[in-house]
Amino acid sequence: MTVTAHPAGPATADAPRTVRPEVVPDGPGAPAEHRRNTSTVHARDVLALVGAAAAALGLTSLLFGRVLPFDGPLGFTVVLYLAFMALYAVLVSLDENGSAVRARLAQAFVHGIAALLLAALLLVVGYAIVRGREALTHLNFFTEDMSGTGPLDPLTQGGALHAIVGTLEQIGIALAVTVPLGLACAVFLNEVPGRYARFVRTIVEAMTALPSIVAGLFVYATWILLLGNDKSGLAAALALSVMMLPIVIRASDVVIRLVPGSLKEASYALGAGQWRTVWTVVLPTARSGLTTAVILGTARGIGETSPVLLTSGIAAGLNVNPVEGPQMSLPLATFSLVGYPDKTMIARGFGCAALLMALVLLLFVLARVIGGRAPGQLSRGQQHRRVLASARDAERMAARAGRGREPDRTGGSDDAGCADDAGGAPSQAAPGAGPPVDRRPGGPSGAGAEPTGPLPLPKGRLPEPPPWA
Repeated sequence: MTVTAHPAGPATADAPRTVRPEVVPDGPGAPAEHRRNTSTVHARDVLALVGAAAAALGLTSLLFGRVLPFDGPLGFTVVLYLAFMALYAVLVSLDENGSAVRARLAQAFVHGIAALLLAALLLVVGYAIVRGREALTHLNFFTEDMSGTGPLDPLTQGGALHAIVGTLEQIGIALAVTVPLGLACAVFLNEVPGRYARFVRTIVEAMTALPSIVAGLFVYATWILLLGNDKSGLAAALALSVMMLPIVIRASDVVIRLVPGSLKEASYALGAGQWRTVWTVVLPTARSGLTTAVILGTARGIGETSPVLLTSGIAAGLNVNPVEGPQMSLPLATFSLVGYPDKTMIARGFGCAALLMALVLLLFVLARVIGGRAPGQLSRGQQHRRVLASARDAERMAARAGRGREPDRTGGSDDAGCADDAGGAPSQAAPGAGPPVDRRPGGPSGAGAEPTGPLPLPKGRLPEPPPWA
């Protein structure tokens, strides 16, 4: 079809500002138009994948069933994957050149690795849920502890309430200690460069590989043996903090480095100080990355067993006081319960493992909801508070405008006491009009004097110029 443009005439009040050119259809002899396919997935690619997979499966089955004396699942999977890659390269080379073949093989390799990792994750999660489903189906597993339950008792008795409460309290205390210290240290490393900052960064990088048993031994030697405190959930939280702190500092340091320097320079140009810029520009810009850093630290500490075992001990009953007495956690409960030979205790242990994974997932979702907004984007509550503040400001400005329209109560003329010019002295007042009033900005205030600050804006009309203008 042909598009013809017509010259546009003079614009009028009723005519539209944008004129679309008329579309004239092509004649009967014009070739038909075909829509171009912009999709990256084509039929020949799908056929090549399916054909290579089917041929690889048949070839591997023939080798393992008739030729090779192997029957292990691991060897079968490896040979199947190698055969698939080789056959897929042959099929792609029939239609594409060498660079396209290499690109397709790299794409298949990357997708295969991603599928393998996803399968491993699903296998771990599914195995824990399947083994613990017998305990998870009972409500008492979430509402009771193990203080009055033995190895021979059925699954309708006992539960993991004490471990759930202990895990929440310990990780909550650890986050309350780790998040402020970690973010402050990351800001220090970026805003105060120097030899000391490089030394601290080196120590933090070395502590990221700190074994968990070393952190537990450190807190056990200092908090329990040296200071004489008892084993408690607080000691376990301190041990988890020692492990989580390097992860949070390192990840936050990398995220804060990615903040563009032009944003900070713009803040400095507007007159903001260094720490004001950090609080209002750097941290809000890196909020999503800082949330990821906290998530990584939480994932490192919430699943540890040995620090909790050394600093808190094992408790079969519910202890809601983290400062006094032993306190159980979900990883420690899993470790202790799966060591029993009874099937009911093993089911409770795998149920605790499934609860731990669900708790980690819940914490990740909450962290994403809190810190996943873009810089400057307000939540619903913040938007509601902003609207209420704007309404209060509008009412206050309306009240000021109403006071500005009130008549002069002094009885004097508005022109009395006006200056001859912007810098001159006040003119002589009329007889009986009272003492002259200086109406210039900064002049002495008195009855009938004009305000020296910004004039209010009455509604419905433009403001009158001040007498000294």
